[in-house]
Amino acid sequence: MNWTWFHKFGSPKWFFQWADKWGKLIFYIGIALFLVGLVLGLGFAPEDYQQGNSVRIIYIHVPAAMLAQSCYLALGVAGIVFMVWQMKMAPIFMKAMAPIGAVMAFLALMSGAIWGKPTWGTWWVWDARLTSVLILFLMYLGIVAIQNSFDDTKLADKAAAIIAIIGLINLPIIKYSVEWWNSLHQPATFVIGEKPSMPSEMWVPLLFSVLGFYCIVTALVCWRMQTELLIRERRASWVKKEVTKHGV
Repeated sequence: MNWTWFHKFGSPKWFFQWADKWGKLIFYIGIALFLVGLVLGLGFAPEDYQQGNSVRIIYIHVPAAMLAQSCYLALGVAGIVFMVWQMKMAPIFMKAMAPIGAVMAFLALMSGAIWGKPTWGTWWVWDARLTSVLILFLMYLGIVAIQNSFDDTKLADKAAAIIAIIGLINLPIIKYSVEWWNSLHQPATFVIGEKPSMPSEMWVPLLFSVLGFYCIVTALVCWRMQTELLIRERRASWVKKEVTKHGV
């Protein structure tokens, strides 16, 4: 198998040009998918027989919760890549991804609290799933703080990578918390290889929302990486050409 295409992502110049070409398209596709999911979910999906209309918050909560975990997994992998191979694109990816992942974790917590009030009768409980997601949010904030507080960029990148790797321990706790402990939180909505437990009128809009969220986040990360590349590679000749090209 030819992995040349993968190694190209390690080239700042090649990635910048790739993101410049595809970023907007991915973003617009994401917006379209999310709007379709939102319209179908809010306007046409049936009420839940137990939770009523409050269940419609899943079209925000579930994608945000999935992205919060996926973004951190990507951070951890990038941290390993940086610590092992010293690939310069890895910390740039981490700096672009961490704030977005933090927003996703915060959105998951807030939407979950709003959902929990009519469902559980309270905004918050120290449930295993909720607590582990709160820890995830704090881990994001720690990485963001470290990467923006050190004057020494290399030291900041290394410290952030170590925290990201250590934080990977929390991901299986989040995923299996509802199985390992008594939890108010419902099991996973989507499980690979299993048929969704909800009717298609509910899970199809949710799938659109999830795909839309992933595309939007991908585009946002690409744009943030472009900005960081312009800062870190500002002395490179290709950066000067790109700046001139875009009239910056």
